[in-house]
Amino acid sequence: MRLQFAIAAVLALVVKNASAFTVGSPEGLAAGATGGASGKTVYPTSTSELVSYLASSEPLVVVLNKTFDFRGTEGTTTETGCRPDYTRECMAKKNGFKSQDVIIQGGNMETTGGCTGGTSVKVTYDNAALKRMTVTGNKTIRGIGKSGVIKGKGLTLAGDNIIVQNVHITELNHHLVWGGDAIYMQGNNGGSTAMKKIWLDHIKISRVGRQFITTNKASTDSMTISNSDFDGNTDYSASCDGHHYWSFIFYGKTKFSMLNNYIHGTSGRSPKIGGDSAATVVAHVANNFWGNNSGHSFEIGANAWVLAEGNYFSNTRMPLYTGKDGALYAAGSGDECKNYLGRSCAANELVDSGAFTSRNGGTALKTIKG
Repeated sequence: MRLQFAIAAVLALVVKNASAFTVGSPEGLAAGATGGASGKTVYPTSTSELVSYLASSEPLVVVLNKTFDFRGTEGTTTETGCRPDYTRECMAKKNGFKSQDVIIQGGNMETTGGCTGGTSVKVTYDNAALKRMTVTGNKTIRGIGKSGVIKGKGLTLAGDNIIVQNVHITELNHHLVWGGDAIYMQGNNGGSTAMKKIWLDHIKISRVGRQFITTNKASTDSMTISNSDFDGNTDYSASCDGHHYWSFIFYGKTKFSMLNNYIHGTSGRSPKIGGDSAATVVAHVANNFWGNNSGHSFEIGANAWVLAEGNYFSNTRMPLYTGKDGALYAAGSGDECKNYLGRSCAANELVDSGAFTSRNGGTALKTIKG
């Protein structure tokens, strides 16, 4: 079977079965994760009950059999925000697309990310999306069918052995930069020690103000992101084309596997790996499908080491952002993997897409081998 058909099968799995009641066990670095299997199974019936279960100190399987809509539960805020230059330019284009305004961070427009050339504007946002739910260790969050939906609030993972499976997180102030991250993690003990065994599987994330997934500080040293749908199609995009720009940021001391996912409708940071002076990020990115990306996918920065193999890019303008920092081995017709890993790597395939070539590839493979 040629690789593109194998990838198409993976894509079909993500699209058709992401709403199924999923079980199984993780591949990659999160192998061995059990979540809340040693505890009881609970079915929250309200948003407050869901918050309580996820923050509980006991192991739990938290089953979502309905939509939990947090919008309006914590009020809204209207304040002075930032209208960046790219939003003003988008408005002037009158091309049918809308861009994002920005929530000012720390009271300072000049140092707020995403607020380039900013002018003042009133912004209104839902407060719930800026206050994520805390998920403590030994938890499984599992949706049933298409019912496992969380609207208006994301998750902060703060413990070892966490599984999030078959859950759709959406509607996080998508009209505003800094409107909300879907999943955030910075490690245990306030970010001083790495979390272990984090498995994100068959999830869907859409219509967020900021990142699908963000890691920082001690982060996690054993995470797998698998079989998931990252949907960047949006009404408000910084790139003024209906594609979400702020997609993934992997900073901190992070080690992860990214396997069999569908990333589409984005225009940047899909994913952004490394680039922070305190980062040490090692990633194995395999058998994913990138489709309809109007900007760049991979953005590799300093202190990042990435092996990308068996991935499929369709209509992706720039699979790799320009630069010299970091280390990426993008498997192609040549195969250096045998020299470092003792096995062959599956070549990436590109259709109607830009180039995807290695950068300091030998260094990446040497680090992956560990």
